[in-house]
Amino acid sequence: MPCLVALFALIAPRFLIAVLYFFSDFFAGVFATPLWPILGFIFLPTTLLWYVAVGRWFGGAFNSVIPIAGIIIALMMDVSPAGGRRKRKE
Repeated sequence: MPCLVALFALIAPRFLIAVLYFFSDFFAGVFATPLWPILGFIFLPTTLLWYVAVGRWFGGAFNSVIPIAGIIIALMMDVSPAGGRRKRKE
């Protein structure tokens, strides 16, 4: 089941954020203000999911390889230009 949730997070991160926010306490206590989750939802959804996962599973510490590699991969996924990969037909 966790692998299915991870796969779904890569496919539709904003939908997963909304589902986790409304139907679980996954985001509880991670942010002091609601500004950062809202900005993360709009601009960097995969990075927001990984940041919250590190906050829940690793105690919020980015002092090992897995949290650092995960945040780098999440940032690369969020800022990659997906539209430029397809060849345009004329």
